[in-house]
Amino acid sequence: MTTTELTPAAARRDLRRLMALMTGAEKHGPAATSTLDALWVLYDRVLRVTPETAEAPGRDRFLLSKGHGPMAYYAVLAAKGFVPEEWLPGFGSYASPLGHHPDRTLVPGVEIGSGSLGHGLPLAVGTALGLRAQGLTDPRVWVLVGDAELDEGSNHEAIAFAGGTGLDTLHVLVVDNSSASHARPGGIAARFEAAGWSVETVDGRDHAALHAAYTAPHPGRPLAVVARVEPKNA
Repeated sequence: MTTTELTPAAARRDLRRLMALMTGAEKHGPAATSTLDALWVLYDRVLRVTPETAEAPGRDRFLLSKGHGPMAYYAVLAAKGFVPEEWLPGFGSYASPLGHHPDRTLVPGVEIGSGSLGHGLPLAVGTALGLRAQGLTDPRVWVLVGDAELDEGSNHEAIAFAGGTGLDTLHVLVVDNSSASHARPGGIAARFEAAGWSVETVDGRDHAALHAAYTAPHPGRPLAVVARVEPKNA
């Protein structure tokens, strides 16, 4: 059985096995586990990119803005063949390419090097605009952000610009684990809707619901998928 043939429960078990290979300090466990299912469904059923097409101009782009605690991301990349499983036990060590934040120059398939929160969404807007300027209208751009990351002011302008310009190749996945300092119920979805985005809110552990949200039509508007998971401190 290949990884792509696994049931959601079996895929989750295998991904957790891969994550368990990564040991050491500064793991940011909740940040990683909150994204696990959402990342897997995206890579397994939606993104049009493989290890063989990771440099192809027509590939879909995925940008991990929520770069701290990247074990789930590394586990998915290993499961899909971008990086060897043998790299995982060295996570965070001096000589390992798998750092506490992904590095696009060291890890195959990684589009951006992450760091301070709030940069990924503006970079995704720029990526979508750059592809449009090159006449590449088929590739889709996805970016994963955390709910707390939306407190950063850089995201306000990116959300307003993308909605106002109808940047429909742009997709934002917001993993909501109730860690934002300035949140209110339903506020994430309302914020994107007010800026002209199409919005889907789903259970971030439900693979079928995630896939349906990822593939929902949104002509002329960018798409935001709000994936709710258990609270960070639960």
